[in-house]
Amino acid sequence: MITTWEPTAAGVLRLPSGRLVRGRGLRHPRPDGPDPGFGLYLLGRRPPPVPWEAHWLRWPDFRLPTDRSAAVEALRAAWDRAEGERVEVACGGGRGRTGTALACLAVLDGVPGDEAVAYVRRHYAARAVETPWQRRYVERFPG
Repeated sequence: MITTWEPTAAGVLRLPSGRLVRGRGLRHPRPDGPDPGFGLYLLGRRPPPVPWEAHWLRWPDFRLPTDRSAAVEALRAAWDRAEGERVEVACGGGRGRTGTALACLAVLDGVPGDEAVAYVRRHYAARAVETPWQRRYVERFPG
């Protein structure tokens, strides 16, 4: 059974393929509605446990992932799972690291790297992807 997000739910980004991924900030209350089936958490420190399957990717605030190959692997897994599961991608504030990761998912979904940040800003959050190096990371992300 396919169980994905409601397209109009808070923080949900629809990728061109139709996959739905929820982005959010962990410092904010969890949105109403169902729990994710899988969470990808982008933080400098290990996040607290959650009652669903989760993966922690070490990614300090305003920076890039500390292990680039692990990041590619984790983002590919999140993109794959979003085809039939509720996938959540989150960092502290839900904009910089989360926006960067969502833009990378857009690249995996076929959006050209040089257009992915604009796509996420248009469809997720106008201030997503906060630093020049995060933007370059997306532009060079292996799609």
